[in-house]
Amino acid sequence: MAEHTPRSLIVSLYGAYGRQPGNAPLAVSELIRLLHAVGVDAPSVRSSVSRLKRRGLLVPARTADGAAGYALSPDARQLLDDGDRRIYRRPAPRTGDGWVLAVFSVPEAERHKRHLLRSRLGRLGFGTAAPGVWIAPAGLYEETRHTLERLQLAPYVDLFRGTHLGFAATEEAVARWWDLDAIAGLHLDFLEQQEPVLRTWESRAGGGTTDPEEAYRDYLRALDSWRQLPYADPGLPGELLPKDWPGGRSAEVFGLLHGRLRDVGAGFVGAGA
Repeated sequence: MAEHTPRSLIVSLYGAYGRQPGNAPLAVSELIRLLHAVGVDAPSVRSSVSRLKRRGLLVPARTADGAAGYALSPDARQLLDDGDRRIYRRPAPRTGDGWVLAVFSVPEAERHKRHLLRSRLGRLGFGTAAPGVWIAPAGLYEETRHTLERLQLAPYVDLFRGTHLGFAATEEAVARWWDLDAIAGLHLDFLEQQEPVLRTWESRAGGGTTDPEEAYRDYLRALDSWRQLPYADPGLPGELLPKDWPGGRSAEVFGLLHGRLRDVGAGFVGAGA
C-alpha cells in the first residue's frame, strides 16, 4: 500500500473534519498543526496546499477571525461527497443489481484525453471488459457521471446499464475484468497495518481517558489508507469473489476504527479553533 503523502493526508483531513456547515475554511496555521501531528512538516503542507489549489480543490478563504485559510471548492465537496458513499456507506452489492458500461471514443488529435479517460475509469474501479469497453457495478453510475462531467470528458463517453448474459460464467468473467490478486493484496496490506492498531485500542476499552491527539493521528492514517481501497476494489458481489476474500474483514476493521476514533479525534482538531 502506498505511503501517506502530504497531499493525500490533507484531502483525508478535509474529508473527515473540514466539511463544517458553510464549508468553513481551515486556517493555514491549523493545517500545519494538524499535519504536524501525523509527521508532515510545514514546508510540505504549504507546497501540497498550493498543488491542491492549482487543481481547483482548495480555494483561499478567511476564517471567522480573519486568518488566512483554505476551504473546499464545490468540485472538491462533490468529490468527497461521492467518496463518502464508498468509504462509509457502501451497500452490499448483489449480482442482480447489474453493471454500468462505459464505452468511449476519442479522436486521435485528442489522444491525451483517451489516456485521462482510461486513468480515471481505472481509479473509479472500472475493469476492462474489452478494448474501449469498461465495466463496473451499477451502483457506481452516479459517481462516474459526476467525475466525467467535472473533467469535461462526458462528450466522449456513452454509459449503459446492463446485465451479463454470457457466455462465460460471471465469476470467470470478473476474474478477467479485474486483477483480483492485486486488489486482495491491497486489503491484506491494510489489515497488516491497521489490525494491530485496532487491537491496541480495543485492549484499552474502559481503561481510562483517551488521548484525542493519539485518536486523531491513528484515525487519519487509517482513513488515508482505507479511502484508496474502495476505488481499487469496486465492491463486487461476494458470490463472484474467492471464498477467502479479505475485503469484508478490512471494511470491518476500518468501520470499528472509525466508530471508536473519529469523534474522539475531533477533540484534537477543535482544540486549535
